Amino acid sequence: MAEAPLPAIRALPSWLLGRAAARGRSLVADALAAEGMKMWHHVVLSAVRDLAPVAQADLGRSVGLDPKDLVGVLNDLQSAGLAVRAPDPKDRRKNAVSLTDDGARLLTRCEKAAREANDELLAPLSPAERDQFMGLLIRISGTDG
Repeated sequence: MAEAPLPAIRALPSWLLGRAAARGRSLVADALAAEGMKMWHHVVLSAVRDLAPVAQADLGRSVGLDPKDLVGVLNDLQSAGLAVRAPDPKDRRKNAVSLTDDGARLLTRCEKAAREANDELLAPLSPAERDQFMGLLIRISGTDG
């Protein structure tokens, strides 16, 4: 009788990476939820802080979010007083997005919570192993860090 497929699947690096990624996303999502924030809202706030003032279309491209989904996230952030949309100084026909002071304060708390969640994820590793692991992840992820 053939061996059950699950042991073979569980031995695949791609399966293990997926499980680790799912655990990491869950830890971060829970940490952000404790701050009243959702994952995409955190990503968008972070990008706005880094790029502001940023045209709404450029913001969507930078985070890889569909324009209609971005509008929903921005509506939520603006309603909560965390971000504002105003005419883009470079092109008055477009909206530019910026953080409010409340948005910047919440983002600082969320970044701390996300770092702590990632520390929990990597807790089984020594500091040297963490550095090595991050280097290996960067190499296989196709990013440059």
